[in-house]
Amino acid sequence: MSRFFVDAWDPAYGASFEASGGGPAAPSSAQVEADHELPAVDWRAIGPRAGVGAPDVVLLVDGVRRIDASLWTVEEDGGSYPGLAASYAAGVVRCDLERGAAQLVGARVGRGLFTASPSAADVRAGSVHYPVHRVSGSGELAKLPAAVQGPLTALEVAVSGAARTDRDLLVVDGPLRNRRQLPRTLGYVKTQHSQYLDARLTAVVTGLAPGERSPVFRLGTAWGGWSWYLRLPVARGAPWAGIVRVECSADLDVAEAVELADRSLVTLPRFASTPYKDPRAPQNLVPIAGLEKQLRRLLGDSRLLHRALTAAAHAATPAAPPAPATPPAPVAPPPGGGPV
Repeated sequence: MSRFFVDAWDPAYGASFEASGGGPAAPSSAQVEADHELPAVDWRAIGPRAGVGAPDVVLLVDGVRRIDASLWTVEEDGGSYPGLAASYAAGVVRCDLERGAAQLVGARVGRGLFTASPSAADVRAGSVHYPVHRVSGSGELAKLPAAVQGPLTALEVAVSGAARTDRDLLVVDGPLRNRRQLPRTLGYVKTQHSQYLDARLTAVVTGLAPGERSPVFRLGTAWGGWSWYLRLPVARGAPWAGIVRVECSADLDVAEAVELADRSLVTLPRFASTPYKDPRAPQNLVPIAGLEKQLRRLLGDSRLLHRALTAAAHAATPAAPPAPATPPAPVAPPPGGGPV
């Protein structure tokens, strides 16, 4: 039997490295510039640099979303459109590293009805309001969950701005996407869907020891920017165990990106989770795990919301007109033609 590894993550959460159709070594089509911090021929693991310390305050931002119900509209022309009633929430955990304290400093909840229906209106399910978010295109049901990401990202940006202070470091769970304008901000990607580097540079990444990072490289995608890999504290096992990808804004120069990469290396490992506490250890950072639990509580009871949406749908459906009364059947006269 060939050598194999078991991913430390609970399979209910997928895998820490998700293979694409071409296998785990399938390359991304993104253009990669690897010669910025070090020439590609000199790539090697980089450890913590002398004099680089963690910031006094780290803000960790995350969002959660949930589909409360699937629904269908009925249009005047007889057509129909699928829709999703979704709830989402975003929050910020403030970690004061000097005091060793963490607290929730902001959380907001949003909801929406996502559909391409031109006639859809806001839905009120009891005391809960689902405003319409009209999506473009034909609005296939399978594509509607992705439409929730835009409002969720906007909510994350809003809560992030309300909690910031000078000289803090903001860590966003997931890619930065359209949050690249935020200062001193890192995108934290804990699941590796694509392999951006060639085989030789990938060998540097998979050979990282805990507490080491790769050199900074640049991705030439639509959401491109500076990026690097680092390995969190983890027992050695599968090649990608404990590996996360971190990114920062493409608007920074290479020196600024390297400075953030060095800062991430002395900051993120201290938040790594442990397997006996978290099924996605070590990548699911401890403050993020606690924040996710709190945000899911803020979304409310999914069963009650589903029941309220069902009641709202019934109330909005016109009652069928009553069936016309059936006249009594005539009584046949008795034999002989006498009176009845």
